[in-house]
Amino acid sequence: MPELPEVEVVRLALDARLPGLVLHQVSHDGARLRYPLPDFSSLTGQRVLTVRRRAKYLLTDFSHGQTLLWHLGMTGQFHMLQPATAPARHEHVRLDFEEGLSLRYRDARRFGYAGICQTKRCDEHPWLQSLGPEPLNRDFPLDRWCDQLRRRTSSIKQCLMDNRLIVGVGNIYASESLFRAGIHPRRAAQRIAKKRLYRLHAVICEVLQEAIAAGGSTIQDFSRPDGRPGYFAYRFAVYGRAGQPCYHCRQLIRQCTQAGRSTFYCPRCQH
Repeated sequence: MPELPEVEVVRLALDARLPGLVLHQVSHDGARLRYPLPDFSSLTGQRVLTVRRRAKYLLTDFSHGQTLLWHLGMTGQFHMLQPATAPARHEHVRLDFEEGLSLRYRDARRFGYAGICQTKRCDEHPWLQSLGPEPLNRDFPLDRWCDQLRRRTSSIKQCLMDNRLIVGVGNIYASESLFRAGIHPRRAAQRIAKKRLYRLHAVICEVLQEAIAAGGSTIQDFSRPDGRPGYFAYRFAVYGRAGQPCYHCRQLIRQCTQAGRSTFYCPRCQH
């Protein structure tokens, strides 16, 4: 958390405001995030062209051919504020633009991280070079993805969490997608018929798009850059509902642990 929908919600908000603005200065409190912060000086005086997303990374392209990469970690937040706004708790980085917009980065657990690379070589950056395809892209290699899964003995839930196979689905949306597709999270990927995998990909896209439209999911820390929460959590069918009745069959939702992450499922609807 944040997962793909939350990062996309942040991207949409930033891309609606930042393009065309010139970065005036960057300041930070000196606190280390997951990794040391980069030297932002090469970005000052440069104009923002666009804000993109790759998996759970935000990529801000500047006019001189460099890109600022940012991962929100577990509790990272961006807030668009007036320059005179006083710093808030856990505010670590401040990016001030000449046009009177101050972008603040807050991160209670400091697991987020940032880097700078050449825009033309973003795909070669160590953080991005091993990432799999984007589930929402029109050119998603569906047949190849299905063939890859049909060779995997690991559970389908673990495969959905493997960013080398598909990016950004994350724990919450993997559980929700598997429920909608009627697939048990512990079922070995190679034991799922190709037709069901086609359906699973369609459901993943459906769930992610619904979550984006709802502003993401706020469980504890996530908020949009304007401070509003995300509302998709009110639509969870299984995630976080262990011991509660399934909305479809009234069987109690169960919880298990897979690769150290909590999984939620309906034992009757999913097989």
